[in-house]
Amino acid sequence: MGRPPDAEWPESGSGPKPALFDALSADAIAGALVTRARRRLEGVSDGVLCESLADTVFLERQRLDETRGELSGVEQVYASRIEAAAHSLREARRPEMEVALLQIVDSYAREIHNPFSPRTYRFATRVMPRALTRLLSASRGRDVLLGLSGRGRIDPASRIAIAGPVDQVRELTRRGTVILAPTHVSNLDSPLVGYALYAAGLPPFAYGAGLNLFSNPAMGFFMRRLGAYTVDRRKRNALYKETLKDYSIELLRRRCHSLFFPGGTRSRSGRIESKLKKGLLGTGLAAWQENLGDPLRTGDGDVFVVPCTLSIGVVLEAESLIADALSDEGKQRYIIMDDEFSESRTVATFVRQLLRLDARVHVTFGQPLDVFGNPIDSELRSLDPDGRPIDRRGYVTDRDGTVVVDDQRDHLYTERLARRLCDAYRAGFVVQSTHLAAWAAWEVLRTQNPGVDVYRLVRLSPEQRTVPRSQVEEYIARALRQLGSQPRTGPATPDRILDEALRLFASFHMVRALASEGEGRVIRLGGELTVYYRNRLDVFGLDGGGG
Repeated sequence: MGRPPDAEWPESGSGPKPALFDALSADAIAGALVTRARRRLEGVSDGVLCESLADTVFLERQRLDETRGELSGVEQVYASRIEAAAHSLREARRPEMEVALLQIVDSYAREIHNPFSPRTYRFATRVMPRALTRLLSASRGRDVLLGLSGRGRIDPASRIAIAGPVDQVRELTRRGTVILAPTHVSNLDSPLVGYALYAAGLPPFAYGAGLNLFSNPAMGFFMRRLGAYTVDRRKRNALYKETLKDYSIELLRRRCHSLFFPGGTRSRSGRIESKLKKGLLGTGLAAWQENLGDPLRTGDGDVFVVPCTLSIGVVLEAESLIADALSDEGKQRYIIMDDEFSESRTVATFVRQLLRLDARVHVTFGQPLDVFGNPIDSELRSLDPDGRPIDRRGYVTDRDGTVVVDDQRDHLYTERLARRLCDAYRAGFVVQSTHLAAWAAWEVLRTQNPGVDVYRLVRLSPEQRTVPRSQVEEYIARALRQLGSQPRTGPATPDRILDEALRLFASFHMVRALASEGEGRVIRLGGELTVYYRNRLDVFGLDGGGG
């Protein structure tokens, strides 16, 4: 796949350039989100307003009390607005409560938004192939510059494989607004997808990134200027979540292509997403409906959704993620703030090894969908299950063509879209040797220990977690037969698949998922880490025959 020419923007169609290139100001975004919040307040009772504000004050006071160290100037302003909201609640006067709520929305909007920089984008696209390994790990500006020298250069294009209807996706970005919806494996996903977009000749996308990811100075510098907006997952109040949704709708309405991880967070268990969060995903439908009702947006208001499946043979944070998933505290409420990704040097080593080994990262674009989950053909028409064109406007308009707002109906439409995305993730997943070997070894261990659950199996002694290599190869062959035509990469025979997996695991993890012992006759499993890689194939329902 050829790299696009060095230009600010690939040649576009008749539609306007996305507003990302206009470097939307914080004032403009904050004003738009405050206006949305004010409009929403018009239909809210005093009781609901009071409840919303009280929820925000309680949860934010709690969070601010837990904050270590002194608050920054911006945080002090925000804290004062929280206290003003508390005062308005005590006075119980609606005008003061409304003002307090809108001031908090203003603070959220300014924290979330990071203006896109075309200049930084031009710079990044020129140096990205050489600097990818450095930009992810540099702790000082000098380290970034060292990464541009080309010494020891590895071309990421030789290790990042891009597949799917890229030409069609490119056309969608020219004629409408695209939501890219990838699976979420690692904190490296955003820069890897960003590189894939660039290599495919696609424009930059806005995407949400956790607040903790901005702590790395070099990475934070580029993320703030290349489309990343800030998401603080510690803010659990409904007003913050509503503001995030409004921000997403505003970006989409302004023709800013957006990247969502519908799974919400990295897959801690290692499984491919089978249930998605509908919050941000539903903003595509909301933006499209608003565009339908806006005569100024006729012809450029379409919103499309493109599934994207990531397949990586080894995952930097696998040990921390699976330990969290298997613990009682590791439910969706728990957020890892310090894992392998928090160490810059660890990230640098991981990326260098990943790009040097003959183990590709696979980025697979799925068939584009409309905001209801219907497939889109080459003429941008929605298709029914029989492949016949349908008018998607009929889903949300009355006989006169007027848009009818119905939250319950739209929720069902978004549920349908989520199911279609999960189907696309399964179809587009590229099976790798590490997944096959871990699945096979785990099934052999289960067969040797019938009736023992996963929590007890991972706590077996190292001597008890050994299985014959010959049996592991037999189970790899069994998995290959069941997977059939599922996309796969790596060696073709079970013995070579196992050898490659052992080599990869030995290169990345201190505690190996699998290791060869006894002159190669037996395989020792790494307990929790083996479960993580084994779970990558869980969505396929393979029958291992274990107890």
